[in-house]
Amino acid sequence: MDWGMKNRLSKIIKPSNSRCVMLAVDHGYFLGPTEKLENPRETIGPLLNYADSLMLTRGVLRTSVIPESNTPIVLRVSGGSSIIGEDLSKETIVTSIEEAIKLNASCLALSIFVGSKYEFQTLKNLSKLVNEGEKYGIPVLAVTAVGKEMARDSRYLALACRIAAELGAHVVKTYHCPDFNKVVEGCPVPVIIAGGKKLAEREALQLTFDALEDGASGVDMGRNIWQSDNPVAMLKAVRAIVHENSTVKEAYDQYVNTSTMTEEIRKKSRNKSVSI
Repeated sequence: MDWGMKNRLSKIIKPSNSRCVMLAVDHGYFLGPTEKLENPRETIGPLLNYADSLMLTRGVLRTSVIPESNTPIVLRVSGGSSIIGEDLSKETIVTSIEEAIKLNASCLALSIFVGSKYEFQTLKNLSKLVNEGEKYGIPVLAVTAVGKEMARDSRYLALACRIAAELGAHVVKTYHCPDFNKVVEGCPVPVIIAGGKKLAEREALQLTFDALEDGASGVDMGRNIWQSDNPVAMLKAVRAIVHENSTVKEAYDQYVNTSTMTEEIRKKSRNKSVSI
């Protein structure tokens, strides 16, 4: 890798421990106004300083993230189908490399749908994106999308991750599963896990812990952060596991304590407003 590629990757995955906490807010590109992400600016603002990087589309970046932010951007550049469309796997590259450079993206993200009707098209998209990224020193994150069912075993995920790495992806995002260590062992580039569907806070923290124990380099969580009752506290708890080696109990206790303190501050603020 040249200097630029190494520099950008170091912003996504911290060199100090080879781990990352990515915040995913790219759901709207196929789901529309997702619950608690109806107003991206309000959702992203309080969380921005606690994420190692932010994964989103160019539209949300331009409209909902302050340009003074130093949080690295993982730019979602694939799309083309919605949840109510013919097939979620029918994607193409929707953002040019020139646009990504203008937006100062540290990484490019694209989904592949291995085994789907449009497998060939999405793998070709990945190859093209890697070629473009290599020209300008911008790494590519391949997302092993699993469609609406969101359930695949280790054999499938190992296949999808290995293909992504073979085609040149620098990082792969996939789902945690039983025997996840086999997925990691078969993939020669860092693997991070998606949060998937909304879980109870302790379950999401357990997912984070288990994934790291099985060899993941970090997490890219969305709904399990911003659909939480206290998103900032939840993101801090996830960070505690990823970057401070906290146990699930320690991280969950931190979440509860932070949530309690936040609620007390809100109550005092409301009472003060009423008295005034």
